[in-house]
Order: sequence, then C-alpha cells, then structure tokens
Amino acid sequence: MAKIELQNIAHSYNPQAPEQNYALNPFNMTWEDGGRYAILGPSGCGKTTMLNIMSGIVQPSEGNLLFDGVDVTKLSTSQRNIAQVFQFPVIYGTMSVEQNLAFPLVCRNYEKPAIDAKVNEVAEALGLKELLKKSANRLTADQKQLISLGRGLVRDDVAAVLMDEPLTVIDPDLKFRLRRQLKEINQKYRSTLIYVTHDQNEAMTFAEKVIVMDAGRIVQVGTPKELFERPKTTFVGYFIGAPAMNFFRCERDGAYSLRFGGNTITTQTNLSDVSSSQLKLGIRSEYIKIVDAVGQNTISVQVQRVEDLGNHKLVSAVANDLEIKVKVHRDTAIPAEYVHLDFPAENCCVYADETLVEN
Repeated sequence: MAKIELQNIAHSYNPQAPEQNYALNPFNMTWEDGGRYAILGPSGCGKTTMLNIMSGIVQPSEGNLLFDGVDVTKLSTSQRNIAQVFQFPVIYGTMSVEQNLAFPLVCRNYEKPAIDAKVNEVAEALGLKELLKKSANRLTADQKQLISLGRGLVRDDVAAVLMDEPLTVIDPDLKFRLRRQLKEINQKYRSTLIYVTHDQNEAMTFAEKVIVMDAGRIVQVGTPKELFERPKTTFVGYFIGAPAMNFFRCERDGAYSLRFGGNTITTQTNLSDVSSSQLKLGIRSEYIKIVDAVGQNTISVQVQRVEDLGNHKLVSAVANDLEIKVKVHRDTAIPAEYVHLDFPAENCCVYADETLVEN
C-alpha cells in the first residue's frame, strides 16, 4: 500500500482555456497509507475525474501525483500498481469464477498454493465460495460485480484499491454486508481503499474520511460525524442527512444570538467579528426537541404533518412562514396542533455567505 499525495492537482478537458473550464479545480490532498476514504458528491462534480487521475487513466492538466514520495504523474496505470473496480462488472466470460479471481496473481507469477489460499479467502469474504467452479458468463450482474470486486482485493501488494461506484448493480440486500466486509478487509490488511459514490449512506457507513465535492471543488473533508454535526457549508448541510439540515435566514441580535421569524436563539458561536448580512442558522432535525414549556431557546410552531417512517416520526411544522423539520422517536406523542420546539445552543450552526462561522 502507499501514501498518495496530490499536489496542486487540477484538470480541464478543454486545454485551450483550462482556468475557465476546470472539471477539477486546483487542490491538495493526502491519502494516508491504509486509510479508508469515500469521495462523495452529485453527478458531474468531478469525483470520477479525481479517481481516474490517481489511477493514470487521466493525466492532470496541472500538478503532481506522488506514491510514497515518488512522482508517478506521467506513469501508466500498470506502472502505478493499483487495482481499480469500475461501476459495471469487467470479467473474463470464458473463465470460471476461480480463474477470474486468480488472474491478477497468475499474471504476477504467484505460486499456486498462495493463489489458492488468497482466492479462497476473498471468495469466502464475498460469498462466492459455492460459485468458484462455475463459468463467470453464467452469473447474474451482481455476482459478476462481486468477481470484479474480488479481483481488486485479491492482491496484497497494490498501492491502493480504487472503486468507482462499485455497488451500483449489487442487490440492495447485499450492499450493507459488502460494505462491512470491505471495512474488515481494510482493517485486516491495511489496504488503502478509495470509494467513489453519490450515495451518502454508502459513504457515511463505509469511510473513515469522506471527501465531499461540488462543481469540481472539494468543499469538506471529515469524518461522518464531523460532516453531520458541523457541515462547513450549507451545501454539505443540504447534501448530507435525511432530511437535509434546517436552514433559516436570520440576523445578528447580540454577540452570540440570532433573530429569525420573530424569535431569538442563542448559539455558542461568537458573532462579534461577523460583518456579513447574509446569515443563516442551521440545525439538524435530530437535535430539535419537543418540550412542554417556553424557555430561552424555544419557539412556538404549528404542526402541519406527522409522518411515521418506521423507526422515527418526521414532524413538519411552521412558524411565521418558516418550515421546520423535526425527527423524533416513533413512540413520541405529538401533544397538540401547536407545540414548543427547543433549539439546543450547542447544536446550532451559523453560516455567513453559506460558510460555517467557526467558534
């Protein structure tokens, strides 16, 4: 495995005017040896371009790529010693499942006992043990993708395993188990795994660090907890979480207080040096509480809709034309048409010009 460094990397598919047509804006990033990462963002945000630059499929317009301190920017994919798993299965239809899994090791002249041991280990992890002798061409689409995944994982000597939405064609019932197995493989072999997805659930349940992208830019790098609790931009707050973070336009009402919709809310953010008039208060629906009495950070709202979503209820309420989403335990009784909501100060995030104001 390898430590991967991207230094001032940028890419444009229009070399005549790169700065006006960046698919990937200039950035720096380090992927630590043995880490487990997800690149998350909507379609067209640049995440696959970033992955292809690391693999060598795309040579960046600007910057350098280092593997363990060695510049590999101009090296071919084969010279970089990486494994890549694509969105749709790539298999050898004339081979058996066993031969497909063994192929990367056969090409590198591994001894047969070592090949057999590794193939059996990966097949066991991916639930392919009973299919080893079957022709790969006769399998279902999700089974074929498991073979592609297995070929990426069968080698211990790769610099990194790069995965571009590898579970797209996998049966939904298998996805959770496979993400768990990928995490176990990462922990056992300390393989550097980099996983591209547009699905926040996949990213948040798989990765130690998530890289959130939008329009060719990296907008935040953090743990799932950090992205959920302290989104650095309103985009991250909207993109992460279901429902999205509540946002309310507001104005300063003191060093730590904001006013919106006729209500004053105290935060733990020092606003003394904030000069922007474009302020928003953000809070997750999970952190808003339904309370019996009015207090310092409570507002009165009218309940419009209550949805029972199985393990929780989603309450939609309004206050002075502001819509507020509140997540509560499914057994919580919604007391009346009008309720009081508490906004804990420690869970209130303040944004100036769409960017988080740090405490």
